[in-house]
Amino acid sequence: MRVQSSATAAVGYAAAPPIGAIFAPRDQGPWLFGRSLDLAVFGGSAVLSFALLGLGAATGMLHGDVPPWLWLACIVAVDVAHVWSTMFRVYLDGREVRRRPLLYLGVPVLCYVIGAAAHAVSAMTFWRLLAYAAVFHFVRQQYGWVALYRRRAGERGRFDRVLDTAVIYAATVYPLIWWHGHLPRSFYWFMHNDFVTGLADAVARPLAYVYWGLLAAFLIRQGVLAATGHTINAGKVLVVLTTWACWYVGIIAFDSDYAFTVTNVLIHGIPYLALTYRYGRARAAQQPNSLLGRILNGGVAAFVFFCLVAAFAEEALWDQYIWHDNEHIFGEGVNFAGWMITLLVPFLALPQAVHYVLDGFIWKVRRGNPTLRKELSDS
Repeated sequence: MRVQSSATAAVGYAAAPPIGAIFAPRDQGPWLFGRSLDLAVFGGSAVLSFALLGLGAATGMLHGDVPPWLWLACIVAVDVAHVWSTMFRVYLDGREVRRRPLLYLGVPVLCYVIGAAAHAVSAMTFWRLLAYAAVFHFVRQQYGWVALYRRRAGERGRFDRVLDTAVIYAATVYPLIWWHGHLPRSFYWFMHNDFVTGLADAVARPLAYVYWGLLAAFLIRQGVLAATGHTINAGKVLVVLTTWACWYVGIIAFDSDYAFTVTNVLIHGIPYLALTYRYGRARAAQQPNSLLGRILNGGVAAFVFFCLVAAFAEEALWDQYIWHDNEHIFGEGVNFAGWMITLLVPFLALPQAVHYVLDGFIWKVRRGNPTLRKELSDS
């Protein structure tokens, strides 16, 4: 709770531009939300990750299981909560749902059908499919931030576009390849063995030269730009460096579930919460009497409360009916088996699955998102 509250408090009305804009005015520079808020959500989430790493090292928690308080703070209050924040982008906005009903109503049905079919084959088939969907989503989100920063700054040069794309994918994809080449590890995405085994380290090892070479090329390029009097896109550089640091440390440097959790979740979930709140608030200003508007009349507190309650309720259902890992938090559960599990697990995973799929559509500036396109053009 403390991690979620402190991280999202910075995205309140007082910190944002007037009239409910999503992005900061262009005269404030190529920042997305504004210099202070960008530094808080992108830089601050990384600083918080490393502070928690330091705490884990100092207390001996680093190489043990994730303690319950950290699980609640990172997994429930950030990771699961950011999934539910998609409601403010789509399902609480009646106008948006009516604008693309086939997409928004069809995706949950399709996800459930595919999930139930996969689980009917085997539980591992289902979890492996969901794990790789999550991995793709996590990688693409970091690329998406870089793309947004480039658009905000009006960067159109082919060389920098190719280099920026290559380095952000290297910062995310190479640690995943390295992870596959060093299985089993002390951590996993959703459950043991949800990644495919068999990738030899000999395959992953040569790619390290590409990985480090692209990072060096990116840093040299920023130095050249600075030396020749060009403006550095500080937000883009911040995203690249924090992504590189957190993914390298959380996956490669430490074989630790604790380290993976704090580095994986915070830099992913906190900026997304900022974006969905800002977007929802801008839409709410256009339709104050809608459900979206009525909820966001309560400001950031109402947004956080909604996401936290939904996340806690989802985890309670998972624990009571499937995992039974936290009965001291959620109470004694019920045991299901057979076809009931096959029907229930894909249903409980639906918020995540829908979030992964819709994120490939709802933040595409050129694909049916007039509000986002106008914001990026006008702000």
